[in-house]
Amino acid sequence: MKKVWKWLISLLLLVLIGAGALAAYGYMEMQPLKRSEQAVQITIEAGTGTATIANILEDQGLIKNSFLFKSYLKWKSEGTRFQAGVYEMQPGVTYDEIIQKLNSGDVVKAEMIRFTIPEGYTVKQMADKLTEAGYVDKELFLNLAKEAEGIEGAILADVPAPSELNYRLEGYLFPETYELEKGSSEADIISRMLQETEKRIKSIPDFDQKLKARGLDFNQLMTVASLVEREVVADSERSLVAGVIYNRIAKDMKLEIDATVQYLLDKPKERLLYKDLQSVDSPYNTYMYKGLPPGPIAAPSLKSIEAALEPEASEYLFYVTKKDGSGEHLFAKTYAEHLKNIKKSKATAN
Repeated sequence: MKKVWKWLISLLLLVLIGAGALAAYGYMEMQPLKRSEQAVQITIEAGTGTATIANILEDQGLIKNSFLFKSYLKWKSEGTRFQAGVYEMQPGVTYDEIIQKLNSGDVVKAEMIRFTIPEGYTVKQMADKLTEAGYVDKELFLNLAKEAEGIEGAILADVPAPSELNYRLEGYLFPETYELEKGSSEADIISRMLQETEKRIKSIPDFDQKLKARGLDFNQLMTVASLVEREVVADSERSLVAGVIYNRIAKDMKLEIDATVQYLLDKPKERLLYKDLQSVDSPYNTYMYKGLPPGPIAAPSLKSIEAALEPEASEYLFYVTKKDGSGEHLFAKTYAEHLKNIKKSKATAN
């Protein structure tokens, strides 16, 4: 009987020693690795399970034992809230630090590019600016703006095909300051700018009802807005100039807007001559053809879009820029008044 008890005690001791050794081994295996200042980057794809994540952590030298990490997750009821992304961790992190980072989605911040598109810019000007910054290939950007091939966006349903248009997306790439991930493609940049236009249009209360009340389609509205943008400096005059444009159309008059001719020139001129007004035979040339151009001539601001949507009523048919540097205009109901305003404008030249 004594021999049996001795045997049982010995066995129990062996079990306790084995359990202690196993616990000690497990404890040591769960301890952080030697701390290092050299960060390790790991990528967790969407839908990745905890077993795979544990293996990634072990392979990258962030934990010693993937099995023990998985066991720890089960014991702590963790692992269901891990977020996908690219993470940066330093060897020496604890299990709890890893879990907290993955739960919070504390991913590596992507390197960004930042650029500003001024109001009234054409797609050519945008292409030049973005090319100079090294963000796009100019020809590829212009080709995408011309055809919009492969570009997605709800707004494109209201933009006509490029039969008579110089660029299908002219006027639809919203002027704003943008931040995108470094390496974004020309299509990424254009799509983001289209999305901004959609967002701004949706911000206008009762937009669809107001557009219907004006008797215009979306492309016509954006065309008027672009004319206002290129013609007006003073915000207080935007709605009034929009009203003049509608008045001239209603009277079956040519719009005779200098900005439409400038749009057709390779390089804009500081002052247009009469020969310039007749130099380019194009439906965009409002000195040669009645009605609106086929599409916008620049990217209008939200203020210009709102002015085109809700113009100020007046009997004015003409306007001329003051030469006093204010950028404001003198308005006239008749051509005779307009001629007087031209003389008055020249008299105020600085």
